[in-house]
Parts: sequence; C-alpha cells; structure tokens
Amino acid sequence: MTDRPSTVAETAEQLTPEWLTAALRSSGALADGAVTEVDAKPLGTGQMCDSVRLTLSYSGGAGPETMVAKLPASDPTSRTTAINLGSYVKEVSFYTDVASTLGVRTPAVHYADLSEDGGTFILLLQDMAPAEQGDQLTGCTPEVAALAIPELVGLHAPRWGDASLKTYPWLYSDPEQSKAGGLMLFPMLWEGFQERYDAQLTDAVRTAGTALFGNLEAYLTPTDDPLTVVHGDFRLDNLLIDEDAGTMAVVDWQTVALGRGLTDVAYFIGAGLLPDDRRAHEESLVRAYHEALTATGVDYSWERCWEAYRFGTFAGLVMAVAASMLVERTERGDAMFMAMASRHAQHVLDLEAIDLLTR
Repeated sequence: MTDRPSTVAETAEQLTPEWLTAALRSSGALADGAVTEVDAKPLGTGQMCDSVRLTLSYSGGAGPETMVAKLPASDPTSRTTAINLGSYVKEVSFYTDVASTLGVRTPAVHYADLSEDGGTFILLLQDMAPAEQGDQLTGCTPEVAALAIPELVGLHAPRWGDASLKTYPWLYSDPEQSKAGGLMLFPMLWEGFQERYDAQLTDAVRTAGTALFGNLEAYLTPTDDPLTVVHGDFRLDNLLIDEDAGTMAVVDWQTVALGRGLTDVAYFIGAGLLPDDRRAHEESLVRAYHEALTATGVDYSWERCWEAYRFGTFAGLVMAVAASMLVERTERGDAMFMAMASRHAQHVLDLEAIDLLTR
C-alpha cells in the first residue's frame, strides 16, 4: 500500500485520476496501475451530503469499475448544520469503527478520510446497483417493508446493551446534556416550523406536535431501556432496495447514535408505509422484528417491545420538524418533510402514544 492522498477531497472536481489512484492504492482497493479517466454523475437526494457515482477507467491494473463518492454538502446551510451536529464524523466513524461488528448490510468501503476538524470528509463506497434508492414520498409496499426487518435486527442485536459503545465519543452523548440542548432548541424549531408550513399542517400534526413539544421533559428524559447502535434516520431514502434479489442495504449514517432500537423500527414503519397499509401490517412487522431479535439471545419482552415502539412514533415528527428547519430548503424537501410529519403524527395518534408522555 502507498501513502494516503495529502488532501481530503471535498468536491467531485477534486476526484481526479491522480487523487483516486493514490486513495485506492493506499486502501488496497487498487494493487497495480492507475486510474486514467473518471466520469462523475450526481446521485440521490441527500441534503446533509452530496453523492456522485464514479465510473473509472484504469491502465496497468484493475479496480472497481464504479463506486459511490460521498462528500460534504455543497449548500452552506446544510454543511454548517452537518458540522455542528458532527454528522461527517459520525458517518466516517461508523464505517471505520463499528460497521464490521454489526449484521446490517452496508456498502463496502474502498476509502475513507476525515479532516481533523470534522468539516471535510470523503467516502468511496461500493456501488450497490442494481439496488435502487427508496422513495420517501411514495412509500413502499408491506413486502418491501418486510425486507427491512432483518436489517434492523442485524443493526440492533449484535451490540444490544453493550456498555463499551459509550467509549466512542462520536456515538455516545451525555443524556443530560442532550436533554438540556433539546429543551432549548426544539421549541424554537417547532415554532418556526408552524410559521413556515402553517397552511399545510394537518390537524394530526398540530395535535401530536403540541403534545410532544409541550411535554419535552418527558420525551427527552432517558429511560432504562437497553441502548444499542441506531441509525437515527432509517427511512426509504436511505435504503438501497433490490426487490428481485429480496435484499436491502442501509446507507447515510450521519445520524447514527446510541438509542432505543424500537425508535428505528417505528420511524421506518411510520414513514415508509402509507397509513392504511401501516395499520394493517405494523403489528405483524413489529412481531417479526421481536421474534428475530429474541432469537439472537436478546432478552426483551413483547410488552416492553410494543411500548418502546409506541414511544418511538414521536421520533419521526421530531426529525421532520428539526431537519426541515436546519438544512437547505428545497421543493422536494418540503414535500418530504410534510409527508413525514403527517404520517408520523397520525402514527402517534393511532397508537395513543401521547398517553406515554402524560401518564
């Protein structure tokens, strides 16, 4: 292996043949020869990062023909938010520090680098084509939702209740500090969210939002539920789905954290399925998750699982409110956040989750 590139590429233009040759040689993804040509095409709809698919040509050797490069967001608002939240540090560290200890399907890493201040990063990832990104706006079928259950169990079960995860500063946040920060920030975001989207808010969003942001102390108070690695934004736009193969890969780890596994489950089901499909299939999906989780040896009762799932319905509403106010505003982003807010709020009401905040 050779020395790593002297710079952290932060734009597609900086992914030159020379830079890629040095990067791939240093990681062992390219044993001999050099990259001679690079074709970069924008990929995906992410707002915290930019992604491009690279098609490479080589001389005197062979490496991956295609790969996906993840880079800092070109939009300054989104990039500042990502830096302040430690999003780039989280994603790179997930792949380098813990991904190999989990059972969730993720792209292989061809190269990873991060600047010392966490403001610039580069990931060269396995191209998962023909798998395609899910679409948060249209939702998915119950059959596609079922493909996510093994990935959720593969993410949560291996490190369930693992206290050693608290040694990773990028993963673990002091719960009291997080609570104090949330109590200051979330009410302001909720106020701005209501002002910006007033004409589009459903009664369900107003009811669930008023209950949630009026009872933040209860929502943010840590529980004694076992903690594990959670994605934090486990939704269709962050899943690469190959229905023909019956497989799914999980990407976009900027929100990875220690948390309750059922929060990911509720977040995914609440946003991914349209309300009628969710009502018809959610219990069977959660039972499938619970059965697979306990089959790995995790001791977790169904009653506790279902209550944590109900509590997890609030997470999507928090994300819709916070993310919409903190990242670049786009037409698709607005449509996505409104869909998320509406579906998650109805989920809260359907499962009477407000009772968990006010009991």
